[in-house]
Amino acid sequence: MPKIGKAALFAALALAAALLPRPASADPVETLATSHKSPFNCGKTFYANNWTPDHSPSGAIDWQDYGGDDINGETVRATAAGTAYFYDAGNTSYGKWIEIRHSDGTRTRYAHLATMVRAAGGSLSVGQGTAIGTVGSTGGSTAPHLHYEQRTSTGAVDTSPTVDGVTVSLGQKKAITSTNACGGNPYTPEEVCGSGYGVIDSAALTGGRVYLLYNSGNSANCVVTLKTTNVGTPSSMSAFLEPQGSTRTTNSGSFGYYAGPVIRSAPGQCVKWGGSIGSSTYTSPFEHCD
Repeated sequence: MPKIGKAALFAALALAAALLPRPASADPVETLATSHKSPFNCGKTFYANNWTPDHSPSGAIDWQDYGGDDINGETVRATAAGTAYFYDAGNTSYGKWIEIRHSDGTRTRYAHLATMVRAAGGSLSVGQGTAIGTVGSTGGSTAPHLHYEQRTSTGAVDTSPTVDGVTVSLGQKKAITSTNACGGNPYTPEEVCGSGYGVIDSAALTGGRVYLLYNSGNSANCVVTLKTTNVGTPSSMSAFLEPQGSTRTTNSGSFGYYAGPVIRSAPGQCVKWGGSIGSSTYTSPFEHCD
């Protein structure tokens, strides 16, 4: 039997080892595909506190005042797109809170809210930047703040969440300036009117657009006026809907993002619809009579 040199033996052993199946990592790291922005209006700066591990749950962020900015009553926005679910734990735990389920299976939670844009038990499709509530101190809270969590698809809390490109690890406190909703209007007509509504008509206004939507499931129409300029700055706006032979319903006031929704059941009826932004107005004839 011929002898095998040491070099050849080592090469053969290395090749055999390379062909063996590799064991899976005992502690795989989940990569989160969703990129999150701060849950506040564009340009707002607040402290993100990732308290020591005794904060429950460990890794959750408490957003608090920064400088002269009082966080109480601040608009809370979705940090990423998904479907929002609304809950109310009363005077315990999270109080009024929202969970947004994102397309990659991850979730975010927003707790101790003063108000929510839907009642508990409801849901809403949201984009990144959609307003979902306001900061408060409901539930087991001792002072106004926003409790915020990023959770993996397995349900575990990410102990080093990243918002607006800033990672806040356990024990850290960082001032983060929001770049959320810095572009156009974060709302869509469908989001404002709710599930089941689709746009069937629209008209341009100076600084925005008014939309007519229809829900075939309940034969209801919905009108909403959305801003495209000066978004977030309150100004005079309106939306109205008038089924033929009935009275007109109008929503008007000083709004930063949209007027409406105005929803009326009108099966088999023609409708007149429209809205305004400042002095720019649109009123349709009676139409869409199917």
